[in-house]
Amino acid sequence: MNPADLAAPIAEVSIWSMFLHASIVVQAVMIGLLGASVWCWTIIVDKTLLFRRTRKAMEQFEETFWSGRSLEELYTALSERPTTGMASLFVAAMREWKRSFQTAHASFVGLQARIEKVLDVSIAREVEKLESNLLVLATVASAGPFVGLFGTVWGIMTSFRSIAASKNTSLAVVAPGIAEALFATAIGLFAAIPALIAYNKMQGDVAKAQARLESYADEFSAILSRQIDQHASDRAA
Repeated sequence: MNPADLAAPIAEVSIWSMFLHASIVVQAVMIGLLGASVWCWTIIVDKTLLFRRTRKAMEQFEETFWSGRSLEELYTALSERPTTGMASLFVAAMREWKRSFQTAHASFVGLQARIEKVLDVSIAREVEKLESNLLVLATVASAGPFVGLFGTVWGIMTSFRSIAASKNTSLAVVAPGIAEALFATAIGLFAAIPALIAYNKMQGDVAKAQARLESYADEFSAILSRQIDQHASDRAA
């Protein structure tokens, strides 16, 4: 900001003029925060669509799974295409189940533990997909206001130096410079507030999806456990 700019009172200060009259450092802060805001909104939209697809896929799979369809038939249908959510758990567990029967002398020792381990790994992978890029929202939510505050402090320092050089302390001269500096904090809050709200909301959605996956894994593990007991008793007979 030049002293000559401050010496001439500005009747109207627009957002664009505040950006143009700001120092290089403050402009860089503003551009960085706007870029972070665009990035956050991209993640928010992408994750919202992902959670919606995941919820719909879970509902469809649960309806199919509890419809009385045989496990073998369902596995054959699902193993031929990419799966997500509960379907991924089902396919992974059934694949481990079928591997145990590939040999003529199939053993059931440790099969239940292996299936449970496969289910746990599958849940971790599904949760990791849902949580990906959420750290960006948390980072912008926590760091955005401080980055904006840095721009504000720098802008105020520059404004005060320019005011001292111009030797003019009238409100018409001081106000535009202070407004330009505070604009950086406003942009920081503009980027941080939606990111914080979205992060908290999506973390809750991830927790709900994880609980739903774990509940299904327990139920399916119990079903396979009964199947293991049945096969073991048939072999013993």
